[in-house]
Amino acid sequence: MEHVLGQKQLDGIEDVLRGDLIELGVHSVILIDMAGNIVAGLDNGEMKHDVYSLGALAAGNFGAVSAMAKIIGEEEFPLLFHKGEKRNIQFSKVTGEFLLVTIFGKEISLGFLRLKVAESIDKIEKLLGS
Repeated sequence: MEHVLGQKQLDGIEDVLRGDLIELGVHSVILIDMAGNIVAGLDNGEMKHDVYSLGALAAGNFGAVSAMAKIIGEEEFPLLFHKGEKRNIQFSKVTGEFLLVTIFGKEISLGFLRLKVAESIDKIEKLLGS
């Protein structure tokens, strides 16, 4: 089932992403559909990456890992994390249709970020009516 989002939902999603994640210190956060299309994207004003390529690659990465999960007997891995020297990236499933991509640095602890992302996903799912 494809979700058609209204402007009120999109504005609400951006408010959640800004208030819960960007203001927390996250560098960038992007909500994409499972095909890699950008639904909403915000950053701290310092990021200079191509969000369209990132969205497409994130969806592909998530799809590949989901296939690996099935091979080993798991339904899915709804959370993925990659650690870098300067930045980290986390992918979190939102309903069955969306993926929240969060880019953050060492100034935020992984545990605290995961808590805030989980809270944000709950709010987004309510906005989506899921």
